Amino acid sequence: MLAVIETGGKQYLVQKSQKIKIEKIKGVEEESEIQFEKVLLLVNDNNDVFIGQPYLENTVIRAKVLKIKKGKKIIVFRYHSKTRYRKKKGHSQYFIELEIL
Repeated sequence: MLAVIETGGKQYLVQKSQKIKIEKIKGVEEESEIQFEKVLLLVNDNNDVFIGQPYLENTVIRAKVLKIKKGKKIIVFRYHSKTRYRKKKGHSQYFIELEIL
C-alpha cells in the first residue's frame, strides 16, 4: 500500500508501518490513533492506482501516535547596522511522530 496524504498544509508519501514526523495537531495525545481523511492518491496491493479530485471519497489512512516532542531550537537574530539594534529570539516547533497503520 502506498498513499499521499495531506495534513498541516503539506503532503506526505506514506507506506504501511512507516514512521513519519508531522506538525502537531491540536487535541491529539500520545498512544492514540488518528485518521487522515484527506487522501490524494492511493496504490493498493494489486497495483491499482486511485487518484482523487482533489481527495478520494470514503478513504481513510490510520496512524498511531508514538510521541509528541519539540524539535531542534532555531535561533532568529535581527540586526540593523549603525543603530545598535539587535534582537535575538529562539523557537522550537512541536511535532508528532506517527506510525502508519
